[in-house]
Amino acid sequence: MEQRLKLPVGIEFFDEIRTSGYYYIDKTKLIEQLLQNMGKVSLFTRPRRFGKTLNMSMLKCFFEIGTAPALFDGLYISDNKELCDTYMGKYPVIFLSLKGVEGLTFEEAKYRLIELIGTEAERFAFLDDSDRLSANEKEKYRALIALNNGKYAMEEGLLISSIQLLSKLLYQHYGQKTVILIDEYDVPLDKAFQNGYYREMVSLIRGLLGQALKTNTSLQFAVLTGCLRISKESIFTGLNNFKILSIDDARYDEQFGFTDAEVSDLLEDYDLSGHFAEIKEWYDGYHFGNADIYCPWDVINHVDHLLQEPDVCPQAYWINSIGNDLVKRFVDKADKTTRDEIEQLIAGNAIEKRIRLELTYDEIENSIDNLWSVLFTTGYLTQVGKAVDGVYRLVIPNKEVREVFVFQIQEWFRQTIVEDAKPMQELCRAFLDGDAEKIQKHLTQILGRMISILDTKARDEQKENFYHGLLLGLLRSERDWLIRSNVESGDGFCDILIEPEDPDSGMVIELKYAATFRELDSACEKAMQQIQDRRYDEALRNDGRENILAYGIAFCKKRCKVVCEKL
Repeated sequence: MEQRLKLPVGIEFFDEIRTSGYYYIDKTKLIEQLLQNMGKVSLFTRPRRFGKTLNMSMLKCFFEIGTAPALFDGLYISDNKELCDTYMGKYPVIFLSLKGVEGLTFEEAKYRLIELIGTEAERFAFLDDSDRLSANEKEKYRALIALNNGKYAMEEGLLISSIQLLSKLLYQHYGQKTVILIDEYDVPLDKAFQNGYYREMVSLIRGLLGQALKTNTSLQFAVLTGCLRISKESIFTGLNNFKILSIDDARYDEQFGFTDAEVSDLLEDYDLSGHFAEIKEWYDGYHFGNADIYCPWDVINHVDHLLQEPDVCPQAYWINSIGNDLVKRFVDKADKTTRDEIEQLIAGNAIEKRIRLELTYDEIENSIDNLWSVLFTTGYLTQVGKAVDGVYRLVIPNKEVREVFVFQIQEWFRQTIVEDAKPMQELCRAFLDGDAEKIQKHLTQILGRMISILDTKARDEQKENFYHGLLLGLLRSERDWLIRSNVESGDGFCDILIEPEDPDSGMVIELKYAATFRELDSACEKAMQQIQDRRYDEALRNDGRENILAYGIAFCKKRCKVVCEKL
């Protein structure tokens, strides 16, 4: 039996995948497309974890002088012999991934960048002995890799010109212009914004990229990747022949992430085709250009998990790897209109929004409209159809991302409503007093303020479960009550039984879902009849509680009806 290839969970280097027995989904068509549509500088923007670093590693392995052509045997690009003969292994390549450039202070982050460039420069140790470099040029090279007490000693002035300098030295040595690959160029800006040194980092990155990409006569071409398309005025001032290839661009639309056919082939290769539907539901749904795309991080992780645990349910691998802080900020900032739009998205509907594809990190929280734009560019929302005059029809792409919104809404609900002590105290007091009218008023107000996460396509019992969970969360704000849910009592299982501090008191609550507002009254009557017919008060009476209130509560959308009776 032929041994299966390993799945490349967390493997981002093309040569490692190709030489160490890992499964590879062929994206080498990117090389051909890049050369056929070459710009001096190309920027690809895609969400995190969509294969950007692996593709950049693949470009490095293809273009770099001294590459191993066998890495590309059997792949798409190897069929284009003329292109391979002309371009493969013909250029010096500088490859920098900025995803690790961060720190709590600007100085910490700047050193991470110095360390990164110093380490890359050390790959070219032959420059120190090159007979094509002058003594001064060799001295400049040594300045890039110089250490002081074991740490790189590069000054900020040299740092800004370091990539340009290294490319010039490589050009001088090889007589061939340099390819520059910069992965996740915007991570240092994101981290800088989060930690309060954004302006300093913008100035540094602008200087670094400006020298490397704009005034660099040693540059053959450059490719950058990132998550956000930072406004040209902020970082890329004065760059000509600069191609921006964002998520709504049809060019290269299948080269980042997996297509339907690629996922189908992967599952077939591992005898997991029966899981195609669940993987599609959870991890598909992204629309890049004209392509329907799966998140590759999710697919690879879930297939790997399935091979070890065949019954495992889909999990939020992507979200767990990048965090959901952006959704939290969005939900926290939402006004009533935006909360209604979030409800539409949760229900599976599309909403129309004008999107700004170019932003700076310090603009993100200036308005709720900017947050909509960032949710789109970072993969939490995707588009349906084509944009018209900058207006996009947005949807939540898949079940994984929907779960993130639901979780964050629940957190927001807990923090803003359940932990608002006075209204909760009044609600619980009304339950103790048997004041159905006041309970109904409070619940209706709460329903009006909340963001509904109710799945409108769900069965009635699932909708009833939603309201059940909602009421439980509210009642548990009273910490001195013993509250039991779906507890056996009498001849069945009661929705909610409550034992207050008073040892003689108790409450029985039965909930119902009504499909229309007109059915609220009859649903309450049905709930009360069920309490009596099935003797749901028995468990309380067995505990010596005789002062028992029965509640029938019916819900429909954001309305409710409450009926109370002393048993």
